[in-house]
Amino acid sequence: MKKIVYISLLGLLITACSGDAKTASVDKAIASKNITKIKDTRAQIQKQYDAVGAELAKLDLALTELDTLKKTSIVTTSIVKDNVFSHYIEIQGSIDTKQNLIIYPEFSGVLSQVFVKSGQNVTKGQTLARIDDGGLGNQLAQIETQAALAKTTFERQRNLWDQKIGSEIQYLQAKTNYEAQLKSVAQMKAQVSKTVVKAPFTGVIDEVIIERGQVVGPGQPLMRIVNLSDMYVTANVPESFIGKITNGAVVDVLIKSIGKTYQGKVRQIGNYINPNNRNFSIEIAVPNTDKLLRPNQVAVLKIEDYRKPNAILVPESIVTENATGEKIIFVVNTEGKEPKAVRKIIEVGLTSGSNIEVKSGLKKGEVVIIDGARSVQDGDLVEILKNKQ
Repeated sequence: MKKIVYISLLGLLITACSGDAKTASVDKAIASKNITKIKDTRAQIQKQYDAVGAELAKLDLALTELDTLKKTSIVTTSIVKDNVFSHYIEIQGSIDTKQNLIIYPEFSGVLSQVFVKSGQNVTKGQTLARIDDGGLGNQLAQIETQAALAKTTFERQRNLWDQKIGSEIQYLQAKTNYEAQLKSVAQMKAQVSKTVVKAPFTGVIDEVIIERGQVVGPGQPLMRIVNLSDMYVTANVPESFIGKITNGAVVDVLIKSIGKTYQGKVRQIGNYINPNNRNFSIEIAVPNTDKLLRPNQVAVLKIEDYRKPNAILVPESIVTENATGEKIIFVVNTEGKEPKAVRKIIEVGLTSGSNIEVKSGLKKGEVVIIDGARSVQDGDLVEILKNKQ
C-alpha cells in the first residue's frame, strides 16, 4: 500500500513539475541566462517538492498507526535460575601401579626349577623358581652339624662352670665357638635362600622371561609380576593450578581405549615444580574392580578447580560480542503492551560444557531469549513460542 501511495504522489510531483506551463517556465528561465531568474524558478519548484515530502510523511505516520502486520520475531526463552556451577580442567595422564615388578635373581647358577607360568595367580612369599645351589646345601648341613656339636659342648661346659668345676677360660671358649657356629649357619642359610625365588607380593605372573635349564645371574630378568588391585594415575599439572587441586578431591578418569570413566581421588600432590615445563605431578588412586586397567594406559583426567553453588548460567551460544568486545545477550521486557527484546551487556566467567557463567548484568528471574537470540535487535517485538525450563 505504501508503495502505491509513493508511486502516485511521485507521479503527481512529476506532473506538477513537468507540465507544459512549468516546462515552458523552466525553459524560459534557462533561455534568459539570468541567474536570478533561474534561482527563483528553482526555489518555486523546491517548495512544491517539499510540500509533497510533507504529505508523504503524514501518510507514513497514518500507515504505521493503522498497519496491524507489524514485524514480530518468534523466540524461545528461559527464566534465569540459580544453579550449581562446576568448572573442570582436563589433563592427560598415565595409568600405573607400584606393584609392577621384574624379578631378578640374587644368585648365579642354573635355573633348575620354575614352578609358575604366565597368567598364574601367586601369593606373597610363594616359591616361583629355584636355582641350583652348587653344593651350598651340603655345606649348610655340615655347618649345622658343627653348630649342634658346639652347642652340646657349650651346654656341658656351662653346667660344669655353674658347679664351679673347670676353668672360666674353657667356658668362654665353648661359648665363643658356639656363637661363631651360629653365625656361620645364619650366613650360609642367607646364601642358600638366594637360590629360591619368591613372590614379593600377591599378584599375577605376567611373563616368564627365562625358562628352566638356563644359566642365570644377578641383573638378568627372570619374570614379571603385576598386581592390578592398587592402580593410580600420574599426571603433570601446570603450576597455575597450585592451590586449586587438593588431596582427596574427586577426579573423573576417562580411559579412551576401553571407553570407560572411573572415579578416583587425589592422593598425592608433588612439592617440586619441573623447571623445564613448569609443571608439578599428582597421583590419583583409581579403583580397578573390573580388572580392565593396565599399566601405561592413557587416561584423561577431569579435575574440578572451581565451584559456585548459586551461579547464573546461560548457553554460551546466545552470547554475542560487539565491536568494543562487550558481551551481549537479549532478554524479554514484558512491561509494555507487547513483549520486546532488550539488549543487555553482561560480564562472563568460566565455561563448562555448553554453559557460561554470568558474573554480572543478569539477575535471577529475568527471561532470556534462547532460540532466536542472534536474529533479534534491541526493541524488536517478540512472540514467545516456548519457555524452556
